[in-house]
Formats: sequence, C-alpha cells, structure tokens
Amino acid sequence: MPGTRKLGRTSDHRLAMLRAMVTFLFENGKIETTVTRAKEVQPLAEKMITIAKTNNLANKRNVMAFITKETVAKKLFDEIAPMYEGVNGGYTRIIKKGPRRGDAAEMCIIELVTKEEKKEEKDKK
Repeated sequence: MPGTRKLGRTSDHRLAMLRAMVTFLFENGKIETTVTRAKEVQPLAEKMITIAKTNNLANKRNVMAFITKETVAKKLFDEIAPMYEGVNGGYTRIIKKGPRRGDAAEMCIIELVTKEEKKEEKDKK
C-alpha cells in the first residue's frame, strides 16, 4: 500500500523529500534512487499527472501546493499531462539496476513512460 513506508525520516522530512523527488522527476524525466523511495514516489507522481490532465484553476492550485517549482508545474500542465491524454494510469516505470556499492541498497531508475513506448507495449500484447 503506498504511503505507509517511513523511510527512516520524520513525517515532515519525508513529505519534503517526496515532494522534491516528484518535482525532479517531472523536471528531468527520470531519477535514480532506491527502490523503496521510488515505490513511494510513483503513486504521487501519477496522481499529479492525473490531476494535471484537467486544466482548471482548482487543479492548478492543487498541483502548485505540491510541486516545489513553478516552472515544473507549468511544464506538467503544458507538456507532460497532454502527452498522456486518453491513457488511464501507468505514466511511470521503475527499472531495477542492482545494489549500490556503498551500502548494498537496491537501486533503480524511475522514469516517465512516453506515448511511443506505451504503443509498443500495447502492440506486443
């Protein structure tokens, strides 16, 4: 169940970290992090994309309350959300990379799925 992992942080610190990770994900298209953090970021990012698909004032305010950079929120409404028009979920993917060298934490890449990749997956099925 998403939102139940404490990640070794207080609730304020955890929320700030997750907000920053979602912002960086939308800014760069992908981020490298641990698997547990990625599993917490994924539902939050997908929720933001779902909210941004309907472009109205209330949704803009909801997104701006969560995303930490105004330019990233604008990019979410103008570029990212229209890319997933007609798609119900599955906007992100987690690709496991293996253990980190220092502490053997399982690392992964969380990235936004493009529309072309979505079509290729559908054609394979």
